[in-house]
Amino acid sequence: MAIREIVTHPNEVLTTKCKEVTVFDQMLATLLDDMYDTMIASDGIGIAAPQVGEAIQVAIVDLGEGQEVIEMVNPEVVEIGGSEIEVEGCLSFPDLYGEVERPFYVKVEAQDRDGALYELEAEDYEARAILHEIDHLHGVLFTSKIIRYVDLEEIEKELEEEQL
Repeated sequence: MAIREIVTHPNEVLTTKCKEVTVFDQMLATLLDDMYDTMIASDGIGIAAPQVGEAIQVAIVDLGEGQEVIEMVNPEVVEIGGSEIEVEGCLSFPDLYGEVERPFYVKVEAQDRDGALYELEAEDYEARAILHEIDHLHGVLFTSKIIRYVDLEEIEKELEEEQL
């Protein structure tokens, strides 16, 4: 397992529609392990293969909080519901934050690292993170969805107020 360099904007791989994964082997497992290590080292909650320079449909979400790591290979959104606006950031856009409207609920079909199909349902922040990463696999960047840019000081102030 290794920590890979995060690809930052501008870079063509970030706006490329990723290829479907057809081979489920040790190379894929190693990529997933490296992506996880890279995400954790970068203090992220999600990462997609293009962010480490690989234009294939692979993404990870890990909110921590005792939840299982979500590994998605060839994910497809099959259902969405509701809507909410929250602040997002992205490892490929250091120190850039903005309010983005996304569905509150998502249902996804994907494959795991061994190729087995599974279905996943998520709400709220977890749904937001999953949809953000799936967007990466289609070459869609969160900056194209930002309603309002937010500076770090505003985020820190809101967090302080929540803790009171």
